[in-house]
Amino acid sequence: MSMPQSTSRQRSVFERFPFIPALGILVALLILNGIAEPRSMSYGAITGLIKTYLALMFLAVAQSFVVFSADIDLSVGAILSLVNVVVVVLIERLGGGPDSVLLACLVGVLVGTLAGVFNGLVVVGLRLQPIVATFATGIVFTGLALWVLPVAGMPVPQAFWRTYGGRIFEIPFVFYVVILLAVFIWLAVRTKYIIELMAVGDNRLAAYQSGLPVTRIRIKAFALCGLLSAFAALCIIGDTASGDPVVGNAMTLYSVAAVVLGGTALSGGSGSLLGSAIGALILGLINSFVFFAGVSSEWQNFAQGVAVLVALMAGVLVTRRISK
Repeated sequence: MSMPQSTSRQRSVFERFPFIPALGILVALLILNGIAEPRSMSYGAITGLIKTYLALMFLAVAQSFVVFSADIDLSVGAILSLVNVVVVVLIERLGGGPDSVLLACLVGVLVGTLAGVFNGLVVVGLRLQPIVATFATGIVFTGLALWVLPVAGMPVPQAFWRTYGGRIFEIPFVFYVVILLAVFIWLAVRTKYIIELMAVGDNRLAAYQSGLPVTRIRIKAFALCGLLSAFAALCIIGDTASGDPVVGNAMTLYSVAAVVLGGTALSGGSGSLLGSAIGALILGLINSFVFFAGVSSEWQNFAQGVAVLVALMAGVLVTRRISK
């Protein structure tokens, strides 16, 4: 019995754009937030939401690269923390001028990328389980961050955080960063590398037998994860205006949740970079809705967890309905 043409088309669309359920959830949460607090739909409130969760958007996209290949990186938050303190301390040591800020940021990006390469070598080169290996390297990176800056503090120059929270031609600076992230995603999904990465995640043995350089592909995924985690750290510095050696610890599992909310399977081989970025915003809107709904402080974590589960189940049910 052949599948109805309309259903076949729907399935094709969802396979091509797996972020569609996440987009629907995002719109629903925007409406719910607007009902709970009409001012949450204002231009300023949306800008504030993006400013706060832009780092998580970068971190979710970073996590996606390793998840696509059926790996996972539990050290992304620690890499973020390490880059955060390295940049802040370097800015202070180099005098705090514009040149020192630029140099410190470049060093921070390099540190994040090298941390990702190290993860790749440990996981792929030593053939360790990624969930255990990156948990261990995350502890190492946190230890290095605490060595660089034992106590949170050391403010950055005003120009840094004022630029991040400011405007250029009356447009918030964070919108330019979002556009850059969108362009990166648009370019990335059109590369041959993404196809190879999905092939490795879908069936690693078959990918190897077909002649794909599986080892190099996986290490490159971890390197890209470290690179984007470094950019997430720069966003955190712009938002908090200081260094903190443990600022990213809680963000690791949020990045995994955002990836799943965005329609990416943790088993690898399918997913969407755009969906992961949307998943980060979904988490932000869930937190906002719980606050605007007037949930008491002792129940907020419980309510947030339930809301995330509901969002996950909604996305899974929609996807399963289309696949059937």
